[in-house]
Amino acid sequence: MQRLLTMKRLSVLFVALFAVLMGGMFAWEALVVAPGDRCEADGGWWDRETSICARPISIAEVTGRPIGQSRAEASDAKNRELIAIEDRMAAAKAARDADAERQRIALAAQ
Repeated sequence: MQRLLTMKRLSVLFVALFAVLMGGMFAWEALVVAPGDRCEADGGWWDRETSICARPISIAEVTGRPIGQSRAEASDAKNRELIAIEDRMAAAKAARDADAERQRIALAAQ
């Protein structure tokens, strides 16, 4: 009577299964784990869900305010800048209106 699982077949099956599992483990390491380790070693942030290596950005680059300046200080500086722009626009409008009035008077005198 022949047996299906002899010792030789079991040995080959075990070695083949071991080789497949080891290959899978090395593939997992090379394709999933290693890119994240390389990214973090280079100073990036690794996102496992999207497999994206992101670079940190300074908050000063995003907000446009210098490092060490608080949000309130930056807001005050921006408000002062906007008030200065509004004052210049009002002065230009007043100058245009005065010039238009002067031209109206000159035309009426003719």
